Amino acid sequence: MAASLQVSNLNWATEQQQILIDINFELVANSVTAIVGPNGAGKTSLLRSIYLGLTNQTGQIKLNQTCLSLLNRRQIAQQIAVVTQQNDAVCHLKVIDLIKLGLLPHLNWFGFSAKNQTEHLDKIIQQFDLSPLLNKYFDQLSGGEQQRVLIAKALVQKPQLLILDEPTNHLDVHFQHQILALLAGLGITVLMTVHDLNLAAQYSDNLLVMDKGHIVKSGKPADVLDEESISDIFKLPVQKGLNPLDNSVHMFYHWPQQVNHDE
Repeated sequence: MAASLQVSNLNWATEQQQILIDINFELVANSVTAIVGPNGAGKTSLLRSIYLGLTNQTGQIKLNQTCLSLLNRRQIAQQIAVVTQQNDAVCHLKVIDLIKLGLLPHLNWFGFSAKNQTEHLDKIIQQFDLSPLLNKYFDQLSGGEQQRVLIAKALVQKPQLLILDEPTNHLDVHFQHQILALLAGLGITVLMTVHDLNLAAQYSDNLLVMDKGHIVKSGKPADVLDEESISDIFKLPVQKGLNPLDNSVHMFYHWPQQVNHDE
């Protein structure tokens, strides 16, 4: 079952500053939503508030009409899978062992319930073309291969909601598109942060645009990405156009020319 997510009146602050301010949005089941915005806008903090629950955060987060605050860590892990940017702790595991960790939230005292879990594991491995990598160590893989492994591990959890923090970070253009195309084709509810507006627009159903702790715009990429607001948020001249390969909205930027005061 895919998830619908409702976030209402979410606020969170550190001792120094307010990070998330009156956050409200809803994800439709089976949709792919990207959170975009400048550095420091609160994108990663928003993700962490959903899957971790941050100390002193206020507001309400519901998954399929159930408040996450009423669930324990195991129950949340049975419904939400997360791929973060910090993966050093697992870098010396073999790929097959790392992927199997995704089964942990569903294990009982007797461990693996052989048949159905093995079939599920094999299906994910085939879906992500990971069979040739299973006996390699995670730190022997390319960046794109590592991301495929981590997403496969997350999907082994059978999540209703998949959360990813910058899944294309540090990847070359080939692997950026490969990973986002895989995510767009999963058929589950996906919420992710994406640094590149054009990649987000190309592979997402909806965008949440954040700035200074607020969600300032939300909706379809073609509606949300307009020249005036994006230029104002990112402090760059912007022109809106279309990607000729798939007609997705595309934003063009340039660094503003310096004024020559000697003329």
